[in-house]
Amino acid sequence: MVFGKVVWFVSEKILNYCYPKVDTNKSLWYNKKCNVSFSYIIIFIILEEELIMENTESHYGNWIGAVIFIILYCLVLFFVPFYKKMDKKPRTAFIAFVCAFAVEMFGIPFSFYIVSWLIGKNLPEGYLWGHTLINQIGYWGMYVNYICILLALILIISGWYSIYHKYWKREDGAKTLVKTGVYKYIRHPQYSGFYLLTLGMIFEWATIPMLIMWPVILVMYYRLAKKEEADMLTEFGDEYAQYKKRTKMFIPFIF
Repeated sequence: MVFGKVVWFVSEKILNYCYPKVDTNKSLWYNKKCNVSFSYIIIFIILEEELIMENTESHYGNWIGAVIFIILYCLVLFFVPFYKKMDKKPRTAFIAFVCAFAVEMFGIPFSFYIVSWLIGKNLPEGYLWGHTLINQIGYWGMYVNYICILLALILIISGWYSIYHKYWKREDGAKTLVKTGVYKYIRHPQYSGFYLLTLGMIFEWATIPMLIMWPVILVMYYRLAKKEEADMLTEFGDEYAQYKKRTKMFIPFIF
């Protein structure tokens, strides 16, 4: 209960910092929606804290846990406006990545069985099964994942608020170029959020399918971002060209 109140308080502070002048009625509705999103991290953390009290083998065969984690991670897709048909492949790749993570974490350790069969001996825990490098760094991979989730949700939800209210829900001709909030620093905060979510999963429970799919997801969302930028240049012209010069794509001040 206390932990939940802390998360609720922190999320409100983040929202007030990002959008201090938002209309009161909209802010109330938005706060409720965002706090619901932040609060599902509480469920996520509680589930994992319960699981790490047991040994790694106790994770497996927990298909209910796998389904819950897939649902929790895929909830973020509701905060990303659907961008024409080109958005289908990146979304599908993200869902496949989440499924690979949940299945090998809670269902069956396919990577462990395959590699162990190929090399003729069992892999030590932390190498393609179990918490990543657990014997070297303990549960720090899991804690890094928590940080990635928090940062990703801030980027995805704050990005959704700006782009939805100033662009997507407006009629053609009334749409404006979003240059405030997180968009003041990066042009694709929601895709940065997806990068963080998937990277966090690797830090926590790296497996062969995840390591193969992550570069593919990077390329897919990069190509989608470039396509969106070309469309924005067509729609907003020099205004977007100047905005593009002042900002980075995914990482503030870096890239």
